[in-house]
Amino acid sequence: MDLKFLIVDDSLTMRRIVTNSLKNLGYNDFVEAADGREALDKLEADKTINFVITDWNMPVLSGLDLVKAIRNDPYISNLPILMVTTRGVKEDILQALQARVNNYVVKPFTPQVLSEKIDQILEMV
Repeated sequence: MDLKFLIVDDSLTMRRIVTNSLKNLGYNDFVEAADGREALDKLEADKTINFVITDWNMPVLSGLDLVKAIRNDPYISNLPILMVTTRGVKEDILQALQARVNNYVVKPFTPQVLSEKIDQILEMV
């Protein structure tokens, strides 16, 4: 399956880390957004995006609100979503899972962990 990733993080450095990790895993198709609002605009404009990797803490529209918006949109509600965040406490993880993220990675992470989480999601969808 050819994957086109939307990488959403307000940190340019973090977006670079994610894209470089994905490149090392053999994925080369990316779109980037700096916040949830920009991410929704990109999803609206580009129907070929089929995997979202998002941070939680962002200005304008948080990652959690982005997940809820995607899940409430019938056209994109089935998109696989991986949340990559510094928020590692159990309550936050439960809140993200209740919003229906497919998987969750706590920063900092290794490319290996990213690969495992993506593979787990792809097995489920």
